[in-house]
Amino acid sequence: AAINACEASNGGCSAKAECRRTTPGNRACICNAGYTGDGIVCIEINPCLENNGGCDRNAECTQTGPNQAVCNCLKGYSGDGKRCAYISLCSQNNGGCSEFAICNDTELTERTCTCKPNYIGDGFNCRGNIFQELLRNSNTSKFYFHLEASSIKDITGPGPFTLFVPRTDVLNTDPRVKDWIAKGMMAQVLRHHMVGCANLLYNDLRTITNITSLHGDLIHVSYSQNSLVLNDNAEIILSDAVGTNGVIHVINQILVP
Repeated sequence: AAINACEASNGGCSAKAECRRTTPGNRACICNAGYTGDGIVCIEINPCLENNGGCDRNAECTQTGPNQAVCNCLKGYSGDGKRCAYISLCSQNNGGCSEFAICNDTELTERTCTCKPNYIGDGFNCRGNIFQELLRNSNTSKFYFHLEASSIKDITGPGPFTLFVPRTDVLNTDPRVKDWIAKGMMAQVLRHHMVGCANLLYNDLRTITNITSLHGDLIHVSYSQNSLVLNDNAEIILSDAVGTNGVIHVINQILVP
């Protein structure tokens, strides 16, 4: 009987090969699918070594078995791995920057936020002039509407200005406000809350005793028990809201000239 060359130990072929009988007493070794070699030695094919395994150039190819691989998009890209698209951070929600900032994609997973012209800040928080800033905060918005109603436009100029703004609820509830409006005195009262040619922060005010308002009258400043008080009755409760042309302090009483 003809000798079966494949009978013992796979005919000397690799364990990853098929032994095929050819002519009597002879055999051929053929590497299994996913392997390459002469049949005696069969090496696993790594598809990632050629053309990145058919993955996108912005994807990582990972071998999972003989001639098998998966493609995963790199950080900063999205897709199925065969095709990966760059994810722009700035395309969603302005990249987390302020609405008054310009978002720039710089590199993968990085972006910069820069305040637009006529705004100041770190890019995440950008502020305009103090006239605009009054409207953006509910504590100070009522003061803004009174300025508009009295056609006071001083603080839209280059400044600098320091504003002492009675909180919205104070302006809404103080019965004298209606009286001043009726008598045409509201503009004078409002101007008494503004200081021109000065950008006075909280720490500056601690060293001052008197300042002159745009109305022309003095505002007396005193510091005691860790609080700043104006005209002996209005306390500064929120301070140092800085805009491009000045600073806003919120107070809990109306200053009367």
